Amino acid sequence: MNTKRKYFQQKIWAGTIVLLTLVSACNNGSSDSSSDTPPSISANNPSNLAIDVPINQQITATFSEAMNGATIINSSFIVTDPNDTTVAGTVSYDESSKMAVFAASSDFTSNTSYQALITTDVTNVAGIALANDFTWTFTTSAAPDITAPVVVSNYPVDLSVDFAINRNLTVEFNEALDPDSVNTDSFTLSDGANEVASVISFQGTTATLNPNENLAINTLYTATLTTEVTDLASPSNAMAANFSWSFTTSASVAAGPNPINLQTSADFAILSKTGITNVPTSAITGNIGASPITAAAMDNVFCSEISGTIYGSDAAYTGSGAITCFAGAAADNTLVANAVLDMGTAYSDAAGRTLPDFTELGAGDISGMTLEPGLYKWSSGLLISTDVTLSGGANDVWIFQISGDITQADASSIVLAGGALAKNIFWQVGGGTGVAIGTTAHFEGIVLAEKGITLNTGAEVNGRLLSQTAVTLDQNVVTEPAQ
Repeated sequence: MNTKRKYFQQKIWAGTIVLLTLVSACNNGSSDSSSDTPPSISANNPSNLAIDVPINQQITATFSEAMNGATIINSSFIVTDPNDTTVAGTVSYDESSKMAVFAASSDFTSNTSYQALITTDVTNVAGIALANDFTWTFTTSAAPDITAPVVVSNYPVDLSVDFAINRNLTVEFNEALDPDSVNTDSFTLSDGANEVASVISFQGTTATLNPNENLAINTLYTATLTTEVTDLASPSNAMAANFSWSFTTSASVAAGPNPINLQTSADFAILSKTGITNVPTSAITGNIGASPITAAAMDNVFCSEISGTIYGSDAAYTGSGAITCFAGAAADNTLVANAVLDMGTAYSDAAGRTLPDFTELGAGDISGMTLEPGLYKWSSGLLISTDVTLSGGANDVWIFQISGDITQADASSIVLAGGALAKNIFWQVGGGTGVAIGTTAHFEGIVLAEKGITLNTGAEVNGRLLSQTAVTLDQNVVTEPAQ
């Protein structure tokens, strides 16, 4: 344990040196997976039960760890048609993205259901096989994919300033890409005179540029993606034009993990799958939305209470009768549906981060503590009975992985110190109830909850409430964080 960490934990848990030593030993000696743990498939494209899959799309599976490419072949990655006939094609494995790719020898049949299978003949580099066969199905459309991939979002954003010199760059695309096309030739970073030596990786729909060394301080950089970037269609579609953006670094090194990429869910202050209920009068700064539930599930959030737009999966929102803040046309339905998908991806990212800096801190009770940037993990719920302070700089990041629920007491607060910003604080909550923020309590950060989020009377949130079920408001103030 370094001196700074040791001092800080002593500051948090004054007088509990024996307990700190035990926790540190557990953290330093433990791992999220043992050497004999079977590999798994973390993503597949198209997804299970997907429809309207282009007839010329390649089929992919991304693994949880490095695999033995020699085991990923036609006999272990098989696609079959409704007659259980094997589709002819070639199989390849990309080491950098851990992605297996099946390319059919000819277009799939239109409007047809197919099954993809990866067998237990596939092993990781240690020779350990998948625990079980992995299968999924998809249904094709009537047409090929002839549309160029486009950039949906990039981090940092164009013309941003004070970017930490030790952070990675990320770019989110609207579709999966050919991993071979995302490389040091097609994704570059330059200070205007020299190209920055970097490692390029691709996962899901996200490309990442990781500089080999810290960037120069107070320097203008330009990142560029070229038309060498292509999608998974066969033949592939290239980006229609180069995409570039610029940013200026700060003089600081950011502490904590890389931030969670919220993608388009970052366009919402409140986002839900099953509705947003409200006891007036609340005050919401930012957009809200719900999908796939009908927009009527947001009727008791009135236009007079929101500074942004209410996006629905249909046109059923009535509110107080005034609906000028509502958007429910087809394009709006697609926008909020995609944001909900991105919310799920962000949740998985937060839940999947490994090597926590702190495990089981306070046995799940962080009341009264001051927490430095880092990755925190609990196998239980999290209790906040008295004020908790998050102390760090403007580029520092906190990620809290909570297997249970969050319970914040009435009149308690999350306090930010040292320049810490709510946009860099992520609470991933996996409990069966979700998040309960007490009466007149104050909360900071981005909530990614598998279940519900409930704000009791008069509670205030500076952040985002992203729930895979419902969000419940009661005369609350919810303000999206400053960027």
